[in-house]
Amino acid sequence: MEIRLFGAGCWRCRMLEARTREAIAALGREATITRVDDVMAIATAGVLCVPAMEIDGLLVLQGRVPGVRELAGILTKALTPTA
Repeated sequence: MEIRLFGAGCWRCRMLEARTREAIAALGREATITRVDDVMAIATAGVLCVPAMEIDGLLVLQGRVPGVRELAGILTKALTPTA
């Protein structure tokens, strides 16, 4: 799983990264997490509000920092193949 976290490095962005890592660990999964702080790269990805999260190329979260439980749900949903 490839996760990209978008933000300028503010406390909310750092909190999203920490909670994402905690949620991944709770699920017993592995993921590559990349932080994107370049304004042009953020805009190119279609992010309108930071912090934001992209999982395997799909933007799944913008403008807020959910709790670990909700993040685990978002990650699980992203891992579930669609029919």
